[in-house]
Amino acid sequence: MAFEAPTRLVRALGETSPEGDDWLERLPELARRAVSERGLTVERVQAPGGRSSLVVLVRTARDAPAVLKLAPPRARPAAELAALAHWDGRGAVRLLEGGAADEGVLLLERLHPDVSVRSLPEARALLEAADTLRRLWVAPPVNPQDPEAPEGAGGLFETVAERTGRQAEAMRAGTPPEAEAGALVAAALAVREELLAAPPEQLLLHGTFRQSKVLAGDRMPWLAVGPDPVVGESAFDLARLVRDRVEDLIAAPSGPAITRRRVKRLAESLEVDRERLRGWTLFRAVESGLRARRVGRPKDAELLLEFATWL
Repeated sequence: MAFEAPTRLVRALGETSPEGDDWLERLPELARRAVSERGLTVERVQAPGGRSSLVVLVRTARDAPAVLKLAPPRARPAAELAALAHWDGRGAVRLLEGGAADEGVLLLERLHPDVSVRSLPEARALLEAADTLRRLWVAPPVNPQDPEAPEGAGGLFETVAERTGRQAEAMRAGTPPEAEAGALVAAALAVREELLAAPPEQLLLHGTFRQSKVLAGDRMPWLAVGPDPVVGESAFDLARLVRDRVEDLIAAPSGPAITRRRVKRLAESLEVDRERLRGWTLFRAVESGLRARRVGRPKDAELLLEFATWL
């Protein structure tokens, strides 16, 4: 079978591809070897698929349905493996095998790839997604090399401070010349400093959670997939969910009011400080907006920066 990367994956990796990265060129051979070594039977490549990995629907040697996932090093597959192993199916897709994580190869339980929580009516989708996210917030695994090391140390996972530190540098370097956008960047950077000064907890987080990352399952109704795990406070993880379906929010005459109610409802239902959730939502929206502008997606950038003005 030809393991051709879907257009969505090619486009997304092209936006962030470092010079000299030949992972897409090597992908067909990586996939063939992964299938052969595990005795898998290929059904099909999932399309349109994700923006950071190739997902292949397969059957194991025992004829059980599974998913073979191949991700480039920049997607931090070793961290995903460690997080999925730690969750062990609690709220997330179950890891079946991940011995080749250094090559970005994971064998996962088969969910229903075409049915995400986003298919539900908006209010119910938000609640189901939030309930799934809650189950993922656990203490991070202890670093066996240094049990006394702080959470996130030892190379297993980035911390929120580390990840947003890199993002903040890019934001400062790419601040738009427009006064309003510049003010948003300044506000986002300032609120990040305030939030990092006194984080309330250090938990293992999904890192890139949204409605489309929650798929229907058989052993549980909804399970999270595709983490880019990070260690930090729960409000950081929940912030991305606040702006889900941002295009619908922008189109609604009452978009700002809906957003404020969403922040309040999510904060209360998950026992997260409302102002911390608002702050991380602002930072993440501005950061995503600037990144969208930087890689040539001006429409997305405009939506995200307008959303950020409501916070």
